[in-house]
Amino acid sequence: MQEYFAKASEKDITRSIVEEFTTEFLSYVESDVIIVGGGPSGLTAARDLASNGIRTVVLESNNYFGGGFWLGGYLMNKATVRAPGQKFFDELGVPYKEYSEGLYVASAPSACSKLISAACDAGAFMLNMNKFDDVVTRNGRVAGVVTNWTPVSALPRAITCVDPVALETKCVIDATGHDAVVANTLRSRNMLELEGFGPMDVPTSEDLVVEKTSEVFPGLVLTGMAVATAYGLPRMGPTFGSMLESGRRAAKIAEEIVKG
Repeated sequence: MQEYFAKASEKDITRSIVEEFTTEFLSYVESDVIIVGGGPSGLTAARDLASNGIRTVVLESNNYFGGGFWLGGYLMNKATVRAPGQKFFDELGVPYKEYSEGLYVASAPSACSKLISAACDAGAFMLNMNKFDDVVTRNGRVAGVVTNWTPVSALPRAITCVDPVALETKCVIDATGHDAVVANTLRSRNMLELEGFGPMDVPTSEDLVVEKTSEVFPGLVLTGMAVATAYGLPRMGPTFGSMLESGRRAAKIAEEIVKG
């Protein structure tokens, strides 16, 4: 039999996975920014932050990153942006066409995969299958997140006595979409008020989501549709320009928090 591949046994493969993951994970138990949610807003923020030397973790509950960016809408994988959102496509090297004046359309898998790759290449630490469980607070500000493996939450309660772990950070970005899971953790304790999002109005929502991207509680920045949930903004629908721009604005706010 002709051998095509280098020699490596099962034990070598196992050791490489465990040692490399554990080493990297331990180095990010304390970071500058943790982004909860690996959709377009979170990934854009991760790319920008990591590119500027900010130690960044992306916490994603699914086994894949990208969120709704894989599909444009109605299970049809075309992603749209309104000008000037096409500039993000230019940055990522995503082919696109101008469908009508100021409205651009691209392959969603192409745009999503290139954004994921850009965040990874910039140096963000990507933690998939990790579900946000709670926040860490210290001195009246968000100072970290509590997380557990996503499959733990799917087990029957009788066998889920599996404690989570905590990661410390200087800033948390809630990029979990309409669910706004980080912000809702504070709301459930009467530490933050959320208005809930309204019915769809794309032009109004896109502008306001970018405008309202902000630090809503010391150490907590909202981006993307979590912003709509916090401020009672209209839902956005299947277009992504404001998601990307909101992620960029969130990164700038987070960087200012990190640098004090």
